[in-house]
Amino acid sequence: MPRDAMTLSDLLSIDLPLIQAPMAGVQGSALALAVCRAGGLGSLPCAMLTPAQLTQELQALRAGTERPFNLNFFCHRPPEADHDVEAAWRSTLAPYYAEYGIDPASIPAGPGRAPFSTEIADLVEPFRPPVVSFHFGLPEPALLARVKRWGARVLSSATTVEEALWLEAHGADAIIAQGLEAGGHRGMFLSDDLSTQVGTFALLPRIVQATRLPVIAAGGIADRHGVQAAWALGAAGVQVGSAYLLCPEATTSPLHRAALKSPAADHTALTNLFTGRPARGIVNRLMQEQGPLSPVAPPFPLATSAVAPLRSAAEQAGRSDFSPLWCGQNALGCREIGAEALTRALMGCD
Repeated sequence: MPRDAMTLSDLLSIDLPLIQAPMAGVQGSALALAVCRAGGLGSLPCAMLTPAQLTQELQALRAGTERPFNLNFFCHRPPEADHDVEAAWRSTLAPYYAEYGIDPASIPAGPGRAPFSTEIADLVEPFRPPVVSFHFGLPEPALLARVKRWGARVLSSATTVEEALWLEAHGADAIIAQGLEAGGHRGMFLSDDLSTQVGTFALLPRIVQATRLPVIAAGGIADRHGVQAAWALGAAGVQVGSAYLLCPEATTSPLHRAALKSPAADHTALTNLFTGRPARGIVNRLMQEQGPLSPVAPPFPLATSAVAPLRSAAEQAGRSDFSPLWCGQNALGCREIGAEALTRALMGCD
């Protein structure tokens, strides 16, 4: 067991020092509840949910378990829409629109993802979530203080030592050390320089040494051997995401599941094409032809709306050419078994 396993278990009131990574678009409360039943910390990604959907999922979590669960929110600063930037982006995508007979003028602009706000806090507060995690830093001090008044423990992702120290100084209770291998969006927030990003097992010991808080390793951990390696480097626990993508409780699409089970899963890359912010996914046609990192893509999350109709049209044709196939660099741990069993296997309890 990790040297600080009891510290994290006590902090979060969980049996196993494992957090299921929140994965927007491929899961709901069912996956979180399964991980909670196994003794880990199940997580619900909230950034893409409407108020009605968030309420429904919160009701399902409260009805489904008495164990702690985690709600995850983004805390980015929404950018100002720029007509010229949007026009250049749609011009870049114009050949694809023509291919699928899509009129660009019919596509509404929209952010696609909302940051944590007073309105969201008003909705969430009656449910008193035991754990709240944030991506892209922390919310403004007044909102963070409000979350803490609920009695919630606060987690956030750091991709550098500097970010870890910032989180410690600004009120996080534990730090998720997100290595470069991790699937989905990079949690980076102090810099947009990708050259500062390093692998999990290079980042983890640096943050463990630099901070007094429990550190949770994330990125490339997909089996019990990876878990044990994280413990050996001082992790208080682990956060695992991609390994759960094939579980029956996940809502991963058939096309995404097929990609995960194919040789394509061996090739992932960071891309900003789908949202405007670097995120790791399986390389597909759009990434091959446009990037995967494009200076033309509007800032997060404004790139999303222009790609959305292409994704829909291609998926209806049975193709994932324009779909964000989020996945970490290590897909070997993806198993078509129940999330409870997978959680126990990851922790060596099977």
